[in-house]
Amino acid sequence: MRHFVCAAALVICPVSAVVQAQEKVVATPPSITTEGIPPIPQSVADGLARYAQFRQAQLMAWHPTKRQILITTNLGPVYQLYSVDGPLRYRRQLTWAERGMPTFSNVAFDPADPNTILFQFDPAPGELRSLYRHDLATGETTLVTSSRTRYPHVFARQGKWVAFDSAERNGKDRDLYVMLVSDPATKRRVIEAEGNWSPQEWSPDGNAILVNEIVANAETYLWTVDVKSGERKALTPRGGEKAAWYNPRFSPDGRKVYAISDRLDGDFRIWRCDLANCKWTAVTPDGMVVDAVGGLHGTAGFEFSPDGAQLAVVVDRGSSTELQVIDIAGMKPRTFASVPRGLVSQLRWRPGSREIGFTLGSIKAQGDVYSLDTSLGTLTRWTSSEASFNPDELPAPEVIEWKSFDGTVISGILYRPAARFAGPRPVLVNIHGGPDDRERVRWQGRSNYFLNEMGVAIVFPNVRGSVGFGRKFQQMDDGRAREGAIKDVGSLLDWIATQPNLDRNRVMLLGASYGGWLAVEAGIYYNDRIRGVIEGAGITDFVTYLENTDPARQSNRRLEFGDERDPQTRDFLKSLSPTTRAADMKKPIFILHPGKDIRVPVAQARELRDALKKSNATVWYAEFPDADHNFPNTAANNDWMLASWIAFARAYLLN
Repeated sequence: MRHFVCAAALVICPVSAVVQAQEKVVATPPSITTEGIPPIPQSVADGLARYAQFRQAQLMAWHPTKRQILITTNLGPVYQLYSVDGPLRYRRQLTWAERGMPTFSNVAFDPADPNTILFQFDPAPGELRSLYRHDLATGETTLVTSSRTRYPHVFARQGKWVAFDSAERNGKDRDLYVMLVSDPATKRRVIEAEGNWSPQEWSPDGNAILVNEIVANAETYLWTVDVKSGERKALTPRGGEKAAWYNPRFSPDGRKVYAISDRLDGDFRIWRCDLANCKWTAVTPDGMVVDAVGGLHGTAGFEFSPDGAQLAVVVDRGSSTELQVIDIAGMKPRTFASVPRGLVSQLRWRPGSREIGFTLGSIKAQGDVYSLDTSLGTLTRWTSSEASFNPDELPAPEVIEWKSFDGTVISGILYRPAARFAGPRPVLVNIHGGPDDRERVRWQGRSNYFLNEMGVAIVFPNVRGSVGFGRKFQQMDDGRAREGAIKDVGSLLDWIATQPNLDRNRVMLLGASYGGWLAVEAGIYYNDRIRGVIEGAGITDFVTYLENTDPARQSNRRLEFGDERDPQTRDFLKSLSPTTRAADMKKPIFILHPGKDIRVPVAQARELRDALKKSNATVWYAEFPDADHNFPNTAANNDWMLASWIAFARAYLLN
């Protein structure tokens, strides 16, 4: 792409100067409202196009009787549901929703009817979806039942009946429902819940359902629920050790339950109990950490083979994961050299076989579908997603570590820019949300533009509170310890200052959701050490956030951040809220927020914008009125957002 320079100085001009030299600018999509953002040169969008053309494929389900899979991918501008009749064969589009499907949709075949696909969808932007049926025979998609469902629905093993959660009763508590898919009039509430309850699996005889009660992200409880009576039986009673429990599964005979938990030593392992006398014992050996990222949404860890003789397990290898298979008879894990290194997810066994399907992501691809014959060890690739940029042009990412203020070791992933850029490089620090999420080596997509065109290094830190580093680390930022995460960012700035190839004087912070809060608050703390902040859907006032977030999330978030109804806690939360300290933000800030966000309401962004304007701060503001928390919601909005990021970084990071 073209670079514009000011006079003879070899620096990038501010955006306003660039636009004066070039009239053509990027049009703002009509679904975005902006304030304070200067025109963006068309050259930015033109250069970004090379990095914006890529696809991914995520495995959703196997056909009950055929060697055929369902995937989500984006052959057009949005993600839709597709069927694939064989490895690397034609991708046949099944859904045609104008706004598309979520990339990680909740999709399942009815085991009793191979023509019925049940999936969750909300035609309007939203995170609480209803159940829809797609008929493969007719190609028709119809609403089965209106609901407010968040977690994956699960079919009985015999098919026909489905269990799902819904907050339709009061908008707050997620009750457990069952329904005969062919007759929505049979919809019945099995339990009236208090809080968040997520169905996990039906028992082999169809008489009970395993359910996970989610009190907090790191505190859950497993139950069996009788389908007819609604009677609940606790498998992990209260009063004892608090722990996270994910992915519970019945053994094939229905007498035992297996689940992932971080009980006892804080690392995630697979545990087992006999339902007749439920005492939990470890299945996986000490030191073999099972991946639990995505555990609350049914994408973690392990799955039983159809015959119950094997467990497919995703093992945590730090910056990557590894697929292993455990033979139940001998409990010995096996690895497979045929599976490339990367991030394994979406485990799905093909019915009646020893073939395990999964999605594999890596630095070279956001995600493609593979399957492994666990008897022969042969790997089959099902999809080959296209991309217009080859990341082999860039240096390999590095795992980095540094010590924080209290001696805690913090880690992150460093992506260095192309080798042709000389001298110390500017740095973009990209902070994940959650806070219990995790950064690993992964595909960078549009962010490759920063690396290959702008010469900007990117660091993705895993500050305290991130998942995957033990229970103690995950809880180190809870409540009054929140400031420690801010200081982790400060210690990263110290580390950057020691690196001869990184420019300590050109650092910008970026983050979304919780990461948005941390980027802004750390930007206030370390104003003199950064060039600016980009934040999306970020918390800006903890008190009003906790008061106005989705009622179904309030109790969970209060356990994470503190209860704002307590006067002392309220004062503490106010002290760590960017809106309170807006006058101390002296560097440019770019605020982006979805207008229909039920997690972090858009008022959070507006309040920070207004507070910053009072102190005459430089503020770029963009609002996406029709989008939810997982914005942007269209390809056009996404392209504009990345172009605006680049323009902001050009103006304030490079200059």
